Amino acid sequence: MQTSKNSFGQRLGKLVAQIYPDLDSDILSSKIVDAFWPEGTRPRKRGRQPSNNLWTERDALLITYGNSILDGVHKPLDLLHDFLLRRMKGVVNGVHILPFFPFTSDDGFAVSDFRSVNPQLGDWADINRIANEFHLMSDLVLNHVSSQGAWFNAYRQGQAPYDRFFFEASPTDDLDMVVRPRTTPLLQKVETANGPRHVWCTFSHDQIDLDFRNPEVLLEFLRIIRLHVDNGVQIIRLDAVAFLWKEVGSPSIHLPQTHAVVKLMRLLCDYAAETVILLTETNVPKAENLSYFGRRDEAHAIYNFPLPPLILHAMMSGSASYLRRWQKGMPPAQLGCAYLNFTASHDGIGMRPAEGILPAEEQDKMIGVIRDIGGLVSMRALPGGGEAPYEINTTFFEATGRTFAGADDHHFERFICSQTIVMSLEGIPAFYIHSMLATPNDHEQVERRGMNRAINRHNWHYPTLNALLDDSSSIHARVLAALSERLRIRAAQPAFHPNATQFTMSLRDDVFGVWRQSLDRHQSIFALHNVSGETVEMARESINLIDDEDWFDLLSGEAITADDDSITLAPYQCRWITNRV
Repeated sequence: MQTSKNSFGQRLGKLVAQIYPDLDSDILSSKIVDAFWPEGTRPRKRGRQPSNNLWTERDALLITYGNSILDGVHKPLDLLHDFLLRRMKGVVNGVHILPFFPFTSDDGFAVSDFRSVNPQLGDWADINRIANEFHLMSDLVLNHVSSQGAWFNAYRQGQAPYDRFFFEASPTDDLDMVVRPRTTPLLQKVETANGPRHVWCTFSHDQIDLDFRNPEVLLEFLRIIRLHVDNGVQIIRLDAVAFLWKEVGSPSIHLPQTHAVVKLMRLLCDYAAETVILLTETNVPKAENLSYFGRRDEAHAIYNFPLPPLILHAMMSGSASYLRRWQKGMPPAQLGCAYLNFTASHDGIGMRPAEGILPAEEQDKMIGVIRDIGGLVSMRALPGGGEAPYEINTTFFEATGRTFAGADDHHFERFICSQTIVMSLEGIPAFYIHSMLATPNDHEQVERRGMNRAINRHNWHYPTLNALLDDSSSIHARVLAALSERLRIRAAQPAFHPNATQFTMSLRDDVFGVWRQSLDRHQSIFALHNVSGETVEMARESINLIDDEDWFDLLSGEAITADDDSITLAPYQCRWITNRV
């Protein structure tokens, strides 16, 4: 192993010593290398340095379940592959397939076997085919496993090494400070070969938390990452990573050891021959979320979690004031880092990231509208007792169906505006399949499954979906066509590189605007979004259109001349005004 001061071996040894101070760091470091680089392979001689070369303006992701599209005949992953090639080629170049492993609950997030593809979806060959055509993101569900999986069954039987794989605590322990995203009891009593035990369950009693104090747990997940990478995965999503390390008497979220584990994984990825990007999933307030960038030595990318509630509030209220204020306070991503921007995912619209940004009365207004359209609200337990809204459950398309003032005729334009904001911002845009398809709320599935999140997890019948998408007058075809066109335009603009300069403009409250400038400073784009149902007239000098340049709107093709005293935006219209042909 290298011995220079800042060598891979030295850096790995320091992280191992920080996480496991009571163990021999040299021995454990060697085991880590063997887990991540099996069969005699070894790290690169030099690690990748932080740069903005891991992504470009052409990058955009589709988020989907492996079975979001079904026909009762073909393997769902085959159908997904067909949909991607037929509808998404040239629109997005990446796909996040939500957990595609065998599972027992939580739509894949209670994994029972990390090494297999769920046979109801397909097999590794199907995953490989998709990875050959698109950048593939997979989930590393590293906080917990299924209570019915092989690992936990072996734990209950006292079989090594699994007898030390799960976090145990006592009902008499001080657990009042523990931060929870759920209201279910934290501890679950189980019978084992060694007597009754109480195991830690952050999310549900079918999702048993692992104990990373045991290095064998970390080593096993490094082997799983290697399996993913060997099967074409380029982006590893660290699911629920904030809860990874637990300590009785602490909040058990964002602990130093958790950050050290992310740094260790980042170090391994930077020295891998393959390009591997780490994305952390931490649905928490701003400062806590930003901490996972570390000092350019943790996540390559983080979710921009405040965006969904803030964009939705702007659409409902007709004012971008809170969205603009928050965006002005957001730092540019560090070199080698990027934001993942989105409005919708398989989960609900998280309300925790809006804490300290949206006043409680504004959140209450949003929740009132959501309930009026048939959406749902999920709660979380507060430390010391009580509950608070954790997330709004609805498809984002349905959520934009009305404003605080009620229903109107601008649903389509309002929704497209909300998604265009995501495309305009610094970072990599990602779109849930049910946003791309304008999927309605699935109340039948909520009733059948007894789970709020099922409202946003519809399974499309593929022949029905194709018929709708082939009908240009259907709302599903209209939305897909509009978003696809804008994404194709976006992919050709250097000013939309994920790390291109961004400046949030101080405009009137009903217009959200950002100025983007390409890394080479050749292209500027003034991205303007009218978040209201009224026509807006803006003075030309309110945006900095440099003289002696030809300016035009990428979306409408309209030229903006020196003779134009004002710029007009129709209700919910977006304009990308650029100087580059």
